[in-house]
Amino acid sequence: MRRLLDFLIKHNHWLVFVLLEALCMILLFNANGYQSSVAFTSANEVAGRVLEVGSKVNGYFSLRETNTALMERNTRLEQRVAYLENSLQRRMSDSVAYESLSRLADSAYQEFPAMVIGNSLHRADNYITLDKGTRAGVKPEMGVVGTKGVVGIVYKVNGGYSLVISLLNSKSSLSCKIAGSDYFGYLKWEGNDPRYAYLKDLPRHAEFNLGDSVVTSGYSTVFPEGVMVGTVDDMADSNDGLSYLLKIKLATDFGNISQVRVIARKGQDELKDLVANEGAE
Repeated sequence: MRRLLDFLIKHNHWLVFVLLEALCMILLFNANGYQSSVAFTSANEVAGRVLEVGSKVNGYFSLRETNTALMERNTRLEQRVAYLENSLQRRMSDSVAYESLSRLADSAYQEFPAMVIGNSLHRADNYITLDKGTRAGVKPEMGVVGTKGVVGIVYKVNGGYSLVISLLNSKSSLSCKIAGSDYFGYLKWEGNDPRYAYLKDLPRHAEFNLGDSVVTSGYSTVFPEGVMVGTVDDMADSNDGLSYLLKIKLATDFGNISQVRVIARKGQDELKDLVANEGAE
């Protein structure tokens, strides 16, 4: 405080000069309309420019917050789009499964409802046991479907029960194709993961996309054409490089099946005899 007082006393003549100049300017602008108008306009212009510069500075420093908000919004939108795409894909797959299974009721196939009373998932050869056998009309080599797609093929039967080779079995080889095309191959389970199997021997000129539905080809006496099997999850070349090897996400959740339908083509025995006789010749 003492230094401030010493400074003011030392430079008191400059302080008096500034005060007198300020007083003169006030008297000048208050007593003369023209000078007052010029001063007011100039002051407004200066204030406006100062405010404009301040606004730009504030806007510049707020860009980081704006960009952060936009990034968060874009992230939410991308997540929403991904969710909608996945939902659409699931609905399309469910639609294919529903349409393929609903056609069985109007086709040349008999149906026998059954309950799953035994099931295995993690063996090399997995089987499913059903509570229906020959007394209900079930026979070997009949197809078995669940609510979403193919389950397997009846292997052995007795009076009250049947044993089914599920798709999760090394003995299972199902003729399948890409839905909406005639490109087909053979579905095999490689063990380990019960959610996936592999479609082999698909021609190199076949056209398909990830997410496409895979259905039965109809080239057998067991399943009609178009029954849902799964969707294309990944692709690779076969070992010989002459065909595709597709990883298929199975439509049936083999860890959660309770009700199934055993299906049989009407006249299946006659058709099998015809095929057997053709092979014998």
